[in-house]
Amino acid sequence: MSFRYSFQQIVDLKNNERTQAEWILSEAMGQLRNEETSLNGLFEQKESLHNEMIQATSHSVSISNMLLMQSYMNHVDRQIARKHQDVKQAKHIVTEKQEHLSVKMIDEKVWTKAREKAHNQFQVLIAKKEQDALDEMATNRFRRLSY
Repeated sequence: MSFRYSFQQIVDLKNNERTQAEWILSEAMGQLRNEETSLNGLFEQKESLHNEMIQATSHSVSISNMLLMQSYMNHVDRQIARKHQDVKQAKHIVTEKQEHLSVKMIDEKVWTKAREKAHNQFQVLIAKKEQDALDEMATNRFRRLSY
């Protein structure tokens, strides 16, 4: 007699939901890393432009070129501000996905514990049946030897 848990499909479903939540969290974390990498690239671009402007001031450069560099610097600053918002939003999404994963893990654990409890009850029942059978055999043997 083997153990068959009547709610095994639910346990499997909860396991799959947890796994899916892990994948979704992993994707969100990857998106966050991409946003942070992009932000770092913008900072490097700004630093390079800043150095280029410093070098340009030491040489004779037309005002129109300086205004063009300054305009580009302002553009990069706006991109950095937008990217900060993107990073903030990505962090918020990661936090939401972590909370979702926590809920799924707790839900899975509840069903797994219920399965373990049912399995333990099954083992106790089997042990009791085996002990009853052994007691019955011992009683029958004793009766035979008594006559």
